[in-house]
This record gives sequence, C-alpha cells and structure tokens, in this order.
Amino acid sequence: MECDVVVIGLGPGGEHAATSLAKAGLSVVGVDERLVGGECPYYGCIPTKMMIAAADRLRTARHAGTADVRPDWKPVADRIRDEATDDWNDQVAVDRLVAAGAHFARGRGRITAPRTVTVTAPDGAATSCTARRGIVLNTGTTPSAPPVAGLADTPYWTNRDVVQLTELPASLAVLGGGAIGSEIAQAFAAFEVKVTVIEAADRILAVEEPEASAAVAQAFAEDGITVLTSARAERVEHDDDGFRVQLADRVVTADRLLVAAGRRNNLTGLGLEHVGLDPQSRVLEPDERMRVADGVWAIGDITGKGAFTHMSMYQADLVIRDLTGADGPWADYRAVGRVTFTAPEVGSVGLTEAAARARGLDVKTATGDLGTRGWIAGESGPIKLVAAQGVLVGGTVVGSMGGEVLSALVTAIHARVPITTLADMHFAYPTFHRALQPVLRALL
Repeated sequence: MECDVVVIGLGPGGEHAATSLAKAGLSVVGVDERLVGGECPYYGCIPTKMMIAAADRLRTARHAGTADVRPDWKPVADRIRDEATDDWNDQVAVDRLVAAGAHFARGRGRITAPRTVTVTAPDGAATSCTARRGIVLNTGTTPSAPPVAGLADTPYWTNRDVVQLTELPASLAVLGGGAIGSEIAQAFAAFEVKVTVIEAADRILAVEEPEASAAVAQAFAEDGITVLTSARAERVEHDDDGFRVQLADRVVTADRLLVAAGRRNNLTGLGLEHVGLDPQSRVLEPDERMRVADGVWAIGDITGKGAFTHMSMYQADLVIRDLTGADGPWADYRAVGRVTFTAPEVGSVGLTEAAARARGLDVKTATGDLGTRGWIAGESGPIKLVAAQGVLVGGTVVGSMGGEVLSALVTAIHARVPITTLADMHFAYPTFHRALQPVLRALL
C-alpha cells in the first residue's frame, strides 16, 4: 500500500491531523490499536470532568443550608458510559475519520524502514504502507506504576479503571498527588469515600506554585481527605481485606488503591532506529515544525511539551501546515496554559517563579487574592504573577473560575503585552478577573 501520510496514534492530535490532511486532499492512513480519540474522551479529560461536575453539585448542595443531600454514583456512571464513551466504543470516531477521506487501520503500527510503516492487526496479519511524504507519530502515554515492592502483584487501579466504576469503594488510597490523583481523590471524597493521598514530594500539585498547593491542601482538609506528603510507599500488599501501603512511619489501609504516580510515553518498539532516532528515547524533541527526523513528525505527550489535549491539537495544526505547504506561525510554548480541576481550580500558564529563576531571568513577582468577587462568593484563593523585563512570563489563579480567569493571562503572555498596559485596562466589577488588576499594579 502507498499513501501520502501515515499517522500512528489517533488521540486528539493524531485524529485531528489525519482528518484535516485527508480533507486537504492527501492520501492518509490512520493507525491505532486502541480507541480512536485517545485517552481524553474515554479515560481522561471528559469522563473525569463529568465526575468532578457531579462532585461540585454535591458540594454546592451541602452548603445550601438545610438541604438533604444523598450521593448516588449510578447517574454519574451511566452518563460516563452512555454520553461520554459510548460504552468505550470508538465506532463514531472511526466513522468520522473515514468520512473525512482517511483510511483506518486497526492494529499496532511500527516503523520498519524510512517512510514505511508495518501495521500488525489484532489477528496477527501484517500490512506495510509506504508514505510518500512522511509519518506522523502521536502514540501518547500509558499509566505507569512506581517500582514499589509488591505493587505489581496487586489489583490496583489506574485512571482507566476508575472511570469505568459502577460502584464506589468505602475507602481509597491514592498513590500520587499530582493533577490526576488530586482530581479523582476530591471527586470520590464528595461521594463520601474515605480518601488518603500519598505523595512523595513535600506538597501535592508539586509542579504548581507553592501558594496553589497550599490552597488545595486546605480544601482537601476541609473535605476530610487525609494528605500524606514526603511519604514514599515501601511496600504494597493486598488480600480479601483490601490494600495495605507500607510507608516509613505508618501503614495506610484502604479497600482500593489508585496509582496516579505518572505516565510513560509509548515509544518502545516503535522502530525509531529505522529513521535515525534512539529507540530508547523517553521523549522526541521536535523542531518548530514538529519534525523529529527526515520524513517524521511527532505531536502530543511524546514531545514532552505538556501532556494536554490542547497541546496535542496545537501541535497537530503545526504539522498540518507543514505538510500542506502553508506558512507559520510555528511552535511557541511561552504561554501554555493548564488547569487542574480540583475545587478550587488551579489555572496556570507559563513559568512558575522557581522555573523563571532557574532560567536566570530577572524575576519580579506579586501576589493577591480573588478580591471582591471572592468575598461575595464566600471563597478565597491566591493569585500569583511572575514578570521579567516588563512583561508577564507566568501566572496562577486559584478559585472556582481559575481556569476561566486564566485566559486573560494566556493572552497577555502570548502577545507580550506590557504590564503597564495591562494594569491600566478596564476590569469589570465585580468579577473574578478584576482581582488581577491590583496584582498587576504591584508589579509596576
């Protein structure tokens, strides 16, 4: 078989690249051994946010005064199965891909020669395809587990298991206090699951500003979640009574264990050596057009630029432009936004203070809170801005609308808007985004 482009991995970015290139008139083969659409719609962004939305409604109702609130997981599980995932069936996505003009090949794709991909189908049949223009890699990540004694021999959960639950356990231990572990921990706690979070770092959400971590930790305490930091699991055991996680100074027991301690890039066995790349690579470092080798482009998690759906889609657009001969703009990662959907949300963009100082920038910071709107709404949350040479290079907003307020900071950093201009803008009153103004003025 011959075609113009082979796309290996049809997560959000890969699917977008394959359908867009096909619509542009190129002959495209899309390859995936798993679900077309990737982690986000079936196991990540969408189903977990449905869980969080239900938890938010429970939390709000409990604060309404004398309301009698009783959690029920079944409507949440039903909605995830029926509305979000089609019972983990990707036929709609496959049909969408084919309708765009692409050819879909179910199986494992492997580079076997320059511009050549061999697809091994589930039944073992192998088909080779030569790509005249090249290969796009979007192979994504898989949940990983730390090398803890005994863990591999237990029926621990990952995010993929959690979103398929029809019933919740009475108690849950969460190994890892990053974004995934924190979001699921708080959602389960709202449904009256007894939750313990075990984090090896000295704080949860360790990649965020310390002020954000402290705000979320306080919210966890109010929700009855036990958070153990600077805590490393030494051994995990499981029997009919549940899980036992041995730490240095205590044993954590729970009915179930969720491992949310990181993910690994799916690069093993991809045949990278056939295009001059190191087959042991942990990430593929792309140029500004997402090229990683002659005739090879990479997008998404495997590039190490941020494991976000919006990053994969952004990088797919760069590949589409390059393969169709369109002009730039090309890759720019200064204003990458991210949101952790805890309650309160943590919206962040660009560099943290520590990251900016590590780059040797002449850093200036200012902090504030949600201001009048926060007082009216009865919530608090820190705002922190990081500046260098008169423009913003990073920002964090913690609050119920943290992810939405973030848009103003993303725009400011992306467009390099001077702080003098930002500080003198009109900010509607009373809104959460108005709380940015006094913090901006403190940077002048």
